[in-house]
Amino acid sequence: MPNANPFTARARWTEQDRFTGVASSGHEITMDGGADKVANSPMELVLIALCGCTASDVVGILRKKREPFTGLEVHAVAERNETFPRVYTSIRLTYRVSGRVTHKAMEDAVRLSKEKYCSVSAMLEKTAKIDVAIEYS
Repeated sequence: MPNANPFTARARWTEQDRFTGVASSGHEITMDGGADKVANSPMELVLIALCGCTASDVVGILRKKREPFTGLEVHAVAERNETFPRVYTSIRLTYRVSGRVTHKAMEDAVRLSKEKYCSVSAMLEKTAKIDVAIEYS
């Protein structure tokens, strides 16, 4: 069933290959699709969104399980099509967790994020194979 309050977004050209984007939340972000790279490209923002989405899920799940984590970073390495559209074809996510988190709790949290909760992951899996690794510190 569609959301009764749809999300909105817009991008406004500012100069050269730069744009200012803003979504329903009202927070602005600068994007750069050119060679100068004074800001993230739209495709880089997609990877950042994936990392943020799954990290948020994992933190929420670990909190509910009362796991004593002290830090979490999610890193992504991706490959893209050589031809247009240059969609992501494979993504490797590495979760680096610190604290005294059990392996089972972390594996369960990552699996639940990937299979059930992360909307960004669900969309990207239409074109990309997503693999995961977990590191403990």
